[in-house]
Amino acid sequence: DDEEAVKWYRLAAEQGYAPAQNNLGWMYRNGEGVLQDDEEAVKWYRLAAEQGYAKAQFLLGGMYESGKGVLQDDKEAVKWCRLAADQGYASAQFGLGVMYESGKGVLQDDKEAVKWYRLAAEQGDADAQFGLGGMYFFGKGVPVSKTIAYALWNISALNNPSDENPAIENRKKISEAMAQKEIEEGQALSRDIIKPGNLLKALDAYVSKKGNKPTPKKKKKK
Repeated sequence: DDEEAVKWYRLAAEQGYAPAQNNLGWMYRNGEGVLQDDEEAVKWYRLAAEQGYAKAQFLLGGMYESGKGVLQDDKEAVKWCRLAADQGYASAQFGLGVMYESGKGVLQDDKEAVKWYRLAAEQGDADAQFGLGGMYFFGKGVPVSKTIAYALWNISALNNPSDENPAIENRKKISEAMAQKEIEEGQALSRDIIKPGNLLKALDAYVSKKGNKPTPKKKKKK
């Protein structure tokens, strides 16, 4: 009963309870139990966001980015997204990475994008794992590595097997351009980085290992 849900959310929200304010904003944003109203959604998101509630900060940033219920403002979107990202909210970390990669509301910066994608990917965010894979595929802010891109798209697909996840198609396409040995190496890396809390450690160890490989000596001509 969405209308009953709204009733109780509102009672708690009016007492200043941030999670209820956020949930009430969500109900207005989606028109569940109430008439859809973006401005009312923004009102409740803002009340929760100003109390430091990370999810509401992220959602309020999204309203500014899309111009729903407020004037469109990328810089304001970045401001609220960053507040949530700094609290470790994975979706906001991914969103901030997208903003740095695209240069929306901030100076374009691939290394900064990689930084935020990494933090969200470590928490198991499938979107961030997909985004970070793209950075390695194109060599944006990191060295080019098909193996790492494959591994990241692989675990993104495992974490979100929905047909809407572009990592699934990307993994298929990249595997067609890889040697069997490279695919096996990517699968081994996938097994390492999918372990909880091990993604960054395993990635950095792999990059370090590849970077420290001795250069093959050229044979002297007789």
